[in-house]
Amino acid sequence: MSTQQKSIEELVDSLSHLSVLDMAKLKTALEEKWGVKAAAAAPMMVQSTAIAAEVAVESTEFEVSLTAVDPTKKMSVIKVVREATGLGLKESKEFVEAVTPATPKVIKPSCSKQEADEICAKFKDSGGEIKAKGL
Repeated sequence: MSTQQKSIEELVDSLSHLSVLDMAKLKTALEEKWGVKAAAAAPMMVQSTAIAAEVAVESTEFEVSLTAVDPTKKMSVIKVVREATGLGLKESKEFVEAVTPATPKVIKPSCSKQEADEICAKFKDSGGEIKAKGL
């Protein structure tokens, strides 16, 4: 163990025996000696809490996308696509066939949370994988 490390350990041990009043006096003496002011970290905590609160705000508009289709249930998914989008049979079939994990297709570019939840439930029942993303 180096001399400096030993000195630090001795200092920590000495400070551990100080009373709260003596620690406050030590803080004041060090501030005066070094010309600095010790500040609490509370302002930073308040700022990070405010940022977290902004992030936690729930979206009111959602984009719903079809990300994958179970090949054995493709007809059921086509029916739900027709219902959700208003497309014809041919367009719905092309829509579903174009879906891959790399290229999801947007079913509703903007809808309410309730509508997004309803669409998600219909697609899960029919064999389609769906993703609702908050805007």
